[in-house]
Amino acid sequence: EEGVVVVVDNGKLSDQKHTAVMAWNKASEGDWRQSIYCKLRERNKKEYENINDLIQLHNRLFEQSESLRTENLHLTLQNERLRQENTQLQSQGGGGGGEGGGSSSVVVQALEQKVYKLQEELTNLHRRKGENAQQLVELNQCLQERDKLMASKDNKLAEYESDLLILREDLAAKEAVLADVQAVNQVLRDEYQTLNLAFTALEDKYRKAQGENRELIDRWMAQKAKDAEKLNMENDTALKKRQLVLEEQLKEAAREPKQVNTDDKFACSPPICLTAILPAKAYLKFDAHDGEVNSVCFSPQGRILATGGADRKLKLWDISRATVEAKGLLTGSNAGVTAIDFDAEESLILGASNDFASRVWTVVDHRLRHTLTGHSGKVMAARFLSESAKVVTGSHDRTLKIWDLRSRACIRTIFAGSSCNDLVPSDSAATTIISGHFDKKIRFWDTRTEQSANEVPLQGKITSLSLSREPVLWHALGTQVENHLCPAIELKRS
Repeated sequence: EEGVVVVVDNGKLSDQKHTAVMAWNKASEGDWRQSIYCKLRERNKKEYENINDLIQLHNRLFEQSESLRTENLHLTLQNERLRQENTQLQSQGGGGGGEGGGSSSVVVQALEQKVYKLQEELTNLHRRKGENAQQLVELNQCLQERDKLMASKDNKLAEYESDLLILREDLAAKEAVLADVQAVNQVLRDEYQTLNLAFTALEDKYRKAQGENRELIDRWMAQKAKDAEKLNMENDTALKKRQLVLEEQLKEAAREPKQVNTDDKFACSPPICLTAILPAKAYLKFDAHDGEVNSVCFSPQGRILATGGADRKLKLWDISRATVEAKGLLTGSNAGVTAIDFDAEESLILGASNDFASRVWTVVDHRLRHTLTGHSGKVMAARFLSESAKVVTGSHDRTLKIWDLRSRACIRTIFAGSSCNDLVPSDSAATTIISGHFDKKIRFWDTRTEQSANEVPLQGKITSLSLSREPVLWHALGTQVENHLCPAIELKRS
């Protein structure tokens, strides 16, 4: 049986795709459309070149099969005609007798040979037809595979087109976002330029205000100097008057005889330490910290002992019963505690630390109340002033700072010029602060002025200061220096 062969002209298919691509390209805009069109043409060209020979071979086989079919039909008709002639000849030969028997048999043999040859040719033609049919089946299978490949390519192309549409939408969204960002950026630039101009104007005003402030300070200092000179002159005049009156009184007293009691000759003299006794044994001894103990401080009433160590902890101990009892643990320091002080009411405790800060806790509930930061070096000393709301600290950064706990801010910075190791307030009003420094000097600072009131040089670096609290007409300042000396300095009260 004959198979049905479907031949597809790939040239027409390619022309249809080319026409569709050209129409789509005309409808779209941009270089990317031209790029896609060129890629489609290259793909069609490559696929057409791969199957062009196959299609031509298929067309030649189809034409050859048609010609063989026509020739087979012609030979079949000729064979039938020869059979009919052979039948007629045989019938004529039987009716004519023996005269024409010899000649008719020769003709029959010749026709039979001719029929045999035609049958052989027909057999060959059938064989060739079968081979051509097999080739057509194989070509059809190959063509079907090519069609499947083309369908997969078309599906991929459709997917790429959908992806392209999605990318175009994303691109449009990104362009809109970019436009918004550029607009916001332009607004910010305009605002920055406006603020920069305003800052320049304010900076000029600030410089003018600074100049005016310096001028006013200079005028104020000059006026203060004049007032001080005037006051000094008045004091000198009053002193001279008092000296004259005193001289007159002394002269009058010298003229009058007076009985002197020798028993009271040391009654008004200050107390003198005649002997010093070394401690014989320790009153209490206990392990307070995991590392070194850097500072200790008794409470004003003497019942609580505070210790600070290198383990970043400040501990309170009750020693009122001749035994040691842990009363509280104060945490919050990020480095070792270097100095401790109680306020006069024994309600707050102050601790300085190596983490460039000082902290204030409440003694009752052991809560951290204030953290004072502002030094650029280790805080080596810290003390309460006369008011519990003010604190003075000394640091390794060569400065002293006075803090107001109400506002939690530094209200004054004193530049000492050397690292401060310890400090004490000299009087109840806290108008003078005494500080010991690394450069072997003790400095006296008047909190009401900007300058150092006095300096006392010693023989070594000052490591500690302590001020006596006896209610007499003079104070003694005890100091500890690096060369194992402990000099005492007399401070006159006005």
